[in-house]
Amino acid sequence: MNRIEKWLAQAAGVKTTKPGDDLSCQVAYVGAHDVTSPIAIDQFEAIGVDRVFDPDRVFMVVDHIYPASTEKARQGVWKMKDFAERYGTHLFEKGEGVIHQVLHEKFDVQPGDIVVIADSHTCTCGGYGAIGIGVGSTEQAAAMATGKLDVEVPEVVNVVLTGKLSPYVSGKDLILFLAAEFGADYLTDRGLIISGPGINEFSIAERMTVCNMGTELGSMITLFGDEEPETDVMRTLEVDLSDLKPQIACPFSPVNVKPVSEVAGTPITQVAVGSCTNGRLNDMEQVYNVLKDHKVASHVNMLVFPASREIQNEMDRLGWSEVIRNAGATLLNPGCGPCFGAHEGLVTPRDVVVSSTNRNFPGRMGSTEAQIYLASPLTAVLSAVKGEIVEPGAENA
Repeated sequence: MNRIEKWLAQAAGVKTTKPGDDLSCQVAYVGAHDVTSPIAIDQFEAIGVDRVFDPDRVFMVVDHIYPASTEKARQGVWKMKDFAERYGTHLFEKGEGVIHQVLHEKFDVQPGDIVVIADSHTCTCGGYGAIGIGVGSTEQAAAMATGKLDVEVPEVVNVVLTGKLSPYVSGKDLILFLAAEFGADYLTDRGLIISGPGINEFSIAERMTVCNMGTELGSMITLFGDEEPETDVMRTLEVDLSDLKPQIACPFSPVNVKPVSEVAGTPITQVAVGSCTNGRLNDMEQVYNVLKDHKVASHVNMLVFPASREIQNEMDRLGWSEVIRNAGATLLNPGCGPCFGAHEGLVTPRDVVVSSTNRNFPGRMGSTEAQIYLASPLTAVLSAVKGEIVEPGAENA
């Protein structure tokens, strides 16, 4: 069995399993955020139980619309507060950060743990070896009640990494490269395990970035393994990191990927760096290292939103926050920020955006006519300074 099969079997209490098997798996943690929680709470109450399976393992996070930008959003927060008080579950409602980063910082998630969150980017925790499965609010409610999730064991693709990264290439470039390789459909309802000696080129934070965007490739489960290739997989793809160049997803799909060099020079109006994809301290360091010596171009609006309060506190302690603000960028609350188009930096048909987030569908950040490119934090901040898309490492960067 491969790694995903072994851990699903373990969670289901069976010795062996194979693709297509239906398993009832014990979950380690169940969560939802301020967009999905209100629906999940209604579904939970409809079940008719008087307790959650384990209050210490159920959590909700206010991250998508914080502070509330509408009365409806605030009403949803009150529903979450009432639920947490009634059932004794965890609630993070004071700007602690994005749910996937809060999970990493506040809970003792172990490799092989099954994490169920009513959010499509639950696969982020695969960066530290957990099996993150995004579900709808109905499944999330059932998991809160029972501590179980019904899972059909997926076929698995193994990406084996070799070689060394160049100084200008990151985990974001790897996952964008894989998006171009697999497209949006090939991995649908399948698992993706990334292994090989090249995994040592990536920190846990970078691995979380890679796994976060696994869902854009259709992957049901995305996680990092170890240096040895996996066995019992449907396909193995070897990627030499030494050949990897800075990548960028062009409008209007995360899989419409090209080398940055092919679109370098495109004028831009807004840059966004942050979110559950690229809002960790290593990402903020990329922004700081550029902006300590440069200013954001006068016609560019740059938004920086760390993934958690802990990260922003560390930025403050290191003096990065002041540098970033004084360079002409706006530092937002920790959370989802403008990523999904609800508040804090919506765009118009006139805008061309470079964002380190995970989606660029029409209307994702505001207007359906806005042009959104997805790239690494380094590509994004260099582009903010020059006012046009810049290839990291190029002579004119």
